[in-house]
Amino acid sequence: MGIPRKLLQTASGGRPAVAVATAAPTQQSLKSEQTKKRLIEGAIRCIVKFGYSRTTTSRVAAEAGLSRGAMLHHFENGDALMRAVIAELHEKRLRAIRRSGDLSGRDVQEVVRTYWDQLSSPSFTAFHELSIAARTDQGLARILEPAQAEFRERRYALSIDAFPEWQKNRTNFDLALALSQQTIEGMAINRLVHGLDEAMVEPLLANLEQQIKALKPPADKVAAA
Repeated sequence: MGIPRKLLQTASGGRPAVAVATAAPTQQSLKSEQTKKRLIEGAIRCIVKFGYSRTTTSRVAAEAGLSRGAMLHHFENGDALMRAVIAELHEKRLRAIRRSGDLSGRDVQEVVRTYWDQLSSPSFTAFHELSIAARTDQGLARILEPAQAEFRERRYALSIDAFPEWQKNRTNFDLALALSQQTIEGMAINRLVHGLDEAMVEPLLANLEQQIKALKPPADKVAAA
């Protein structure tokens, strides 16, 4: 473990491989990353508690238990911090997809309920708050829109890898993916704005499960793939 990991790359034309060593992270760099993580998580909590428009660098620093100077040492301004926040929120959403993929061999009901639980988290609340704010905040939109485009591409590729049994019928796969996303995310958004009747949560999820089951490739076709 004390020897740096070497990556061997073979160049074209039969040239010898070149060893590239990666240095182990120093204690200072680890501490810096931990501080950044505290600031990012503090910013997410502030967005959830106060909304985007009232999330200031001073509030984020206080929420993270750090001075404003310490925050500005790691993020030169609010835009830099928001880029890091959006990247972290996207990673959280991608991890949620991976966890759903871990359930891919199980019942559709478990996959749907797991996704619903994940979208009931503060991270989704923060993401929704940023999405709404970006509608009228051009600076935020410039940060969010390219990150969103990259996220959609990564989410689709990850979903394909997570659910290989669906790939014999990509049309049904795309439909099931869009149906589950729009239904569950729509329900989560409506819950945030008090527009969701809690008594309808179970019937809506159960109906979604039946629609996904109807689209899923038959077991014999999966086995033959």
